[in-house]
Amino acid sequence: MSYVDPDYPTKKAFKEAMYQGVSHHTYNPSGMFPTRQNGDDVIEGPHYPKAHKWCAGVRVEDGVVVEILS
Repeated sequence: MSYVDPDYPTKKAFKEAMYQGVSHHTYNPSGMFPTRQNGDDVIEGPHYPKAHKWCAGVRVEDGVVVEILS
């Protein structure tokens, strides 16, 4: 699982930002495991230490989210 910036409080807010053309690079906050640069991934939010309340399946190309799948 990965994160994106900014830290969206809801999946709806993340989707709205995507539809408005905001570019999102994926990252893993621990730095131990690199995020997928191409293919499908899962974004979760809000960021730790807040409790995760949502997740979204996404398609990633060159480290950038290009589509929300679910």
